Amino acid sequence: MSQSNYYEILGVSQDATAEQIKRAYRKKAVQHHPDRHQGKDKKKAEEKKFKEISQAYEVLRDPEKRAQYDRYGHAAFQTAGAAGPGAGFHDPFDIFNQVFGGAGGIFDEFFGGGRQRASGRGQRGDDLRYDLPITLEEAVSGFEKELRYKRQVTCTRCKGTGAEPDSQRTTCPTCRGAGEVAFSRGFIRMAQTCPTCHGMRSILESPCHDCRGEGRRKQTHRIKVRIPAGVDTVSKLRSSGNGDAGLQGGPSGDLYVVIHVKEHDIFERDGADLYYDVPIKFTLATLGGTLEVPTLKGKATLKIPPGTQSNATFRLRGRGMPSLEREGAGDQFIRVQIEVPKKLTKDQREKLETFAIACGDADNPVSESFLKKTKRFFE
Repeated sequence: MSQSNYYEILGVSQDATAEQIKRAYRKKAVQHHPDRHQGKDKKKAEEKKFKEISQAYEVLRDPEKRAQYDRYGHAAFQTAGAAGPGAGFHDPFDIFNQVFGGAGGIFDEFFGGGRQRASGRGQRGDDLRYDLPITLEEAVSGFEKELRYKRQVTCTRCKGTGAEPDSQRTTCPTCRGAGEVAFSRGFIRMAQTCPTCHGMRSILESPCHDCRGEGRRKQTHRIKVRIPAGVDTVSKLRSSGNGDAGLQGGPSGDLYVVIHVKEHDIFERDGADLYYDVPIKFTLATLGGTLEVPTLKGKATLKIPPGTQSNATFRLRGRGMPSLEREGAGDQFIRVQIEVPKKLTKDQREKLETFAIACGDADNPVSESFLKKTKRFFE
């Protein structure tokens, strides 16, 4: 089945700017986050869509990877074994390596893992991805989290050799220890990875009963990671050596923890800054006063000057999110919306009518500036 175009998934054009891609991703991520939906089937569908959106953004947000995708499309990717959905770049022309024994793929790998050309030495394990949903409150302060996931670990019976105890590896009879076989086509002599030993140069006399010769077994793994204050959606943390164990004594891959900050009931986030609207009484807007407002670190007092108009925005410096890139924190912006009462008592109405007469509002219900702009329509 063909894969959807990454630009179409995010709903942007191919010449979209980095900022347009970022905004589109944020909008889509909030819309399709599984936590926002009810029902097993709906959650499952949204989870699949959310992963597609995240994968598209991971590629298009990086100029190098985006250029590779623009040139080769989905041919520039392969699925990497991971705790969650991940992708590793590979060379779509890898036939060069298979036939001519080239030096390696022309693309850097997405998570540093992906397919490697086998050799007689140990092979590095795959990198893994763990998607971690957190709240905005957790993101503002940082916290420690225990992660539980499946990974390949070295088999304890064979200690990673893949062979039964007291058994040995013998030279591959097909390639005779070369790791590759050569053949000719006309005047051209070519070589490819040995189909018997898969480039390992040797084969097992008696494969391990526990791991069936692989040298690794799937096992639940637990680690504690520190989530720093200020992380945002798609922030990526690397835990070295906590990916899949390597083959034949090769090093373990890494674990990448990808952060997804849940939508908040009040606050809307833009980088390190926070925004929200607060409704205030028209008497407070007219007379002025003080107002207690929420912040992610407790209450704050906001001064409302007399004559405040609807949509006026106030800033609380340093009350936003901590910044991962620089010292200090962002700001919190509060936009006031003047609330008009829907019902009045008889006494309230009489007093308000008296106030309107005193202000001249009964004869002039709109502002003078508006009247000047619209004067020509009434002439």
